[in-house]
Amino acid sequence: MNIDVSGAASAPTATPPADLIKESSDRSFKADVLDASREAPVLVDFWAPWCGPCRQLTPTLEKVVNEKAGKIRLIKINIDENPSVAGQLGIQSIPAVFAFAGGRPIDAFLGAMPESEVRRFADKVIAQAPAAPTTPEAELEEQISNAIAAADEAASAGDVGRAAQIYGMVLQHQPENAKALIGMARLYLATGDVAQAEATLGMVPEAERKGDDYNSLAASIKLQTEAAELSEAAALEEQLKANPDDHQARFDLAVVLNAEGKREPAAEALVELMRRDRSWNEDGARKKLLELFEAWGAKDPATLRGRRLLSALLFS
Repeated sequence: MNIDVSGAASAPTATPPADLIKESSDRSFKADVLDASREAPVLVDFWAPWCGPCRQLTPTLEKVVNEKAGKIRLIKINIDENPSVAGQLGIQSIPAVFAFAGGRPIDAFLGAMPESEVRRFADKVIAQAPAAPTTPEAELEEQISNAIAAADEAASAGDVGRAAQIYGMVLQHQPENAKALIGMARLYLATGDVAQAEATLGMVPEAERKGDDYNSLAASIKLQTEAAELSEAAALEEQLKANPDDHQARFDLAVVLNAEGKREPAAEALVELMRRDRSWNEDGARKKLLELFEAWGAKDPATLRGRRLLSALLFS
């Protein structure tokens, strides 16, 4: 039902205390409606204090907008106090509801409507609204995020050259990007360049030196550095054949086996050392085993097996 602007009735209900719903004016129309509609569609409820149907419609609009939880907003404009915008839109009777999205009007209806129709109208406006524009900064961040994901995928597939190229491109734009630096350092480590891996990881900003990826890589580099200073696995195995209770040789063998990628044998060597002497070197075998777990990651099969072996030993 439409009414002419010469009618009379009581005011609509007050605006609920929420950012999604508020009163506005001719002066604030650009900020509250045009600019805001670039972020989310906006319904503009043109009303007047004497409008009876306005009093019926406004609470329904408020209810529907609150239900949408931020997908759409409601601005209420008293045309008696703010006739300019209403005049520009050619409004001759109220209630009148205009929908704005992307900085322009996209739909409208006149008169009070039942709640189901208001909800259907709101859903239609939300569906028609253009996607919010992104800033150049946001676009760059999205591109970098996608690039790192592609580099990680290439690294997992063993395509070291492609992964390194993508990480390098990211670092040209963001030299302190922690994910790219960690990814590049992991590639250096995988190719045996421990020194370069350590240097690259050292470029990660102090505030970003945390999380499973960083901690795992730092532990792996430490273990590889230790292994480089030890004898070869074959020599250490010969020492153990000659003296099975040479705990230092068994300990060193575990470190070397890990460096060779033989994770489960490394874990088994440390558990065997603990079985022979749990207190050796101030619980050194257990501490080293935990370092291995951190380097491998919690879900690595070697970690899972090592934890089972450790639990069986400790609770036997």
